[in-house]
Amino acid sequence: MASRGRTLADLAGLLDATVTGDAGVMVDAVTHDSRRAGPETLYVALRGDRFDGHDFIPDVVSRGAAAVCVDHSVTKAVPELIVADTRQALGPISAEVYDNPSRRLAVVGVTGTNGKTTVTHLVESIASMAGLVTGLMGTIHTRYAGRSTPAALTTPEAPEFQALLADMVDAGVSLVAAEVSSHALELGRVRATRFAVAAFTNLSQDHLDFHGDMDAYLAAKRRLFTEYEVGTAVFNTDDPAGADVAAAYAGTSLTVGRDGDVTLSDVEPMGSGQSRVHLSTPWGDAEVIVPLVGLFNLSNLAVAVACSVAAGIDFDIVAGSLPHVAGVPGRFEVVSGDDPITVVVDYAHTPEAVARAVETAREMTSGRVIALLGAGGDRDRVKRPAMGTALSTADLAIVTSDNPRSEDPEAILSAVSSGLAPDRPHLIEVDRRRAIDAAIAAAGDGDVVLVLGRGHEPEQQIGGRRLPFDDRIVAADALRRHRRSVGLDTGSGSMTP
Repeated sequence: MASRGRTLADLAGLLDATVTGDAGVMVDAVTHDSRRAGPETLYVALRGDRFDGHDFIPDVVSRGAAAVCVDHSVTKAVPELIVADTRQALGPISAEVYDNPSRRLAVVGVTGTNGKTTVTHLVESIASMAGLVTGLMGTIHTRYAGRSTPAALTTPEAPEFQALLADMVDAGVSLVAAEVSSHALELGRVRATRFAVAAFTNLSQDHLDFHGDMDAYLAAKRRLFTEYEVGTAVFNTDDPAGADVAAAYAGTSLTVGRDGDVTLSDVEPMGSGQSRVHLSTPWGDAEVIVPLVGLFNLSNLAVAVACSVAAGIDFDIVAGSLPHVAGVPGRFEVVSGDDPITVVVDYAHTPEAVARAVETAREMTSGRVIALLGAGGDRDRVKRPAMGTALSTADLAIVTSDNPRSEDPEAILSAVSSGLAPDRPHLIEVDRRRAIDAAIAAAGDGDVVLVLGRGHEPEQQIGGRRLPFDDRIVAADALRRHRRSVGLDTGSGSMTP
């Protein structure tokens, strides 16, 4: 069991802060959520766009919090830890109270616009097959020691992040693969974490509603390699931003790409979602068949190989595990069984990711590619026309709803469809279920239908409602109904005449 808990005096010494009241008070938990404050808990008051955590201190005191962390004195009811910036202090405080768990297990942190989920799942799968006890934190879920919980954030806030790492240490985990988002880096959610390995996958337009422009977005990603203790950095240098960050990096590093330390060549699609590849590395070469298709997925695989070896796993074990790595939910996931119409669900929700998904589908078929896409409401609006342009690379583009949230769905569709190439066939259908039905009805044997944007998500957010809607289930059901409507029956697990 990790030795958790620190006195306010301990934390004040760490942060060059001051204490009002009893500096000997011990805290063994940290929270920034006033509703979770309680005995032996330190509440850290954060200033946000809509709320100021300092305003909730009376409620925190009533809940029995042991102490509060503030940027100015607020109360005499409990001891105060006074710091210059509570947001920047939250990470170091959390790491210290939970006894710096990242120093007792190997944290593999992965950042980048696309590929974080795939790389972390591949690293987890490789490490598990190597006999390690593993953990995973990311967009889909957190899982370790037989437990799995859905994720609220790609990277949890600092108290939850450090508490999860500490619980993993207690559970015997030796390696955790964690997605590190640009929001997390900008807001300091992973501050005071040591990364045994830190990886950069790529950069393309996304999250400009938060970062403002691409320079600021890249600067946030770059923080992982300039402000943190990193054992080995891994860079995808086929990506221009990855090459730029790699060139400026002074520490131990590995590169992945055409001219990198780890390269993939002689790529041969094998059908059934498999590819044969030749892997060249500083530790040896291997020819393997992997359950992945598409150059973007194979690039993610190469990053995962470099991360796994950098984390201490023998290359021969890594190479031997690759044919058996587990698929990633909602990441170019084929949901059509062996039906002549191939239906794929993918999380692609940036212009570059959409274009890559269509390109990969073309590698799978000599038939048509039909692609369906929406854009999330209350998120980066600037990228929407470019998403429509990327969607136009399909033979039939269908624009529909994603998660409109508080926005008008029709307005979102208008923004996306404004980028469609006018000479390309397209359909606009606001109802996502009807749009999926239309996509499959338009497909013929040998065609590929791409259902893009939501991937693994189990709910659709419309207004203030969360409605059950899993693209994988909806698309598979639509294909079965289509087969019946044209006089074909469906067998168990496959589509047969």
